Amino acid sequence: MARYTGPSWKLSRRLGISLSGTGKELEKRPYAPGPHGPNQRKKLSEYGLQLQEKQKLRHMYGVTERQFRNLFDKAKKLSGKHGENFMVLLESRLDNVVYRLGLARTRRAARQLVNHGHILVDGSRVDIPSYRLSAGQTISLREKSRNLEVVKEALEVNNFVPDYLTFDADTLTGTFTRLPERSELPAEINESLIVEFYSR
Repeated sequence: MARYTGPSWKLSRRLGISLSGTGKELEKRPYAPGPHGPNQRKKLSEYGLQLQEKQKLRHMYGVTERQFRNLFDKAKKLSGKHGENFMVLLESRLDNVVYRLGLARTRRAARQLVNHGHILVDGSRVDIPSYRLSAGQTISLREKSRNLEVVKEALEVNNFVPDYLTFDADTLTGTFTRLPERSELPAEINESLIVEFYSR
């Protein structure tokens, strides 16, 4: 299945979460799209709830179904809770860490920065958004990319960096200090429903 390229605001309203991270999509019309607007009454089955939760997480991180399932299977081989391991693996992706550091306003923009070769990991250029970071690795911008307007705009509005990351605003360098804990991951996701979905 190819990556979703349709209107992200409509998808955010359908899933009931802000996929951009700004919350603007749900401010004016916090209900699902469609001709019936806020009067839609649709009771989801157990399967429907599981599918919706899976789609929420998949679209939140902007990965394809195959990437999502492969990462889910990798998480199964790790010790600990399957669902938490899965979310930690998603959070460890390079494009997500670039977004969390505030170098991009959205994960889509972060993925583009990585794809275009603007990001360095431990001083070496990495242009694979799904690159999995390990604790202790540093993320920085290429010298030529430090004056990018999109990066400046993102840094101006960013006022929060998670505890598992450190960021030096002067050198525009961040460090992935440790793996995140469940309390630091998206609270609106119920990962147990995703585990149940794939365990059917």
